[in-house]
Amino acid sequence: MTVVEERANVADAGTEAARRAMIDSQLRVSGINDLAILAAFLVVPREDFVPEARRAVAYADRAVALGDGQVLSPALTYGQMLTAAEPVAEESVLVIGNPGGYLAALAAKLGTKVMLVAATGDWAKAGEHSLVLVDGAIEDLSAAMAAVVAADGRLVTGVVERGVTRLALGRKVAGALSLTVLAEADFAPLAAFAARPKWSF
Repeated sequence: MTVVEERANVADAGTEAARRAMIDSQLRVSGINDLAILAAFLVVPREDFVPEARRAVAYADRAVALGDGQVLSPALTYGQMLTAAEPVAEESVLVIGNPGGYLAALAAKLGTKVMLVAATGDWAKAGEHSLVLVDGAIEDLSAAMAAVVAADGRLVTGVVERGVTRLALGRKVAGALSLTVLAEADFAPLAAFAARPKWSF
């Protein structure tokens, strides 16, 4: 994942203009064309989810460093997630992640009922949700993760495969959750979901 640290060209533009530029130059050109999703990106101020010192680079087409090892993924990553998720108004959505706030705000603008829990928090006790969004990439799909996805529900997450992060969609059918990898995507791996060490002799 490439993380932007320097001042972006959009720094001097108004924030609404910067959001429109992000939509036109990062999302639309990459196949994110759902009008409701684009409208959510337009009204949620991305700069509010980064430290003051990083506001100038909030709309760059890269991840933004937040400190303490956390990053805000590129807007395209969230656009890909929401497109794959196909959120339905009034459905229950669980967002798991560090930080997760921007993704949760976008989902809420789509009319969903959102609960946000940190990846390091007690998300396993969050109950069942018809849609679970993980703001980051996981290596280990645990039974606890499957338990928070309701019957016939969906999970949208990043996965780490051989050091490459990809977007994946999971569906829970007959009590089992299986993932289908959709495309490469720019996710930050979440340490809380790292694979357990494998012992060999």
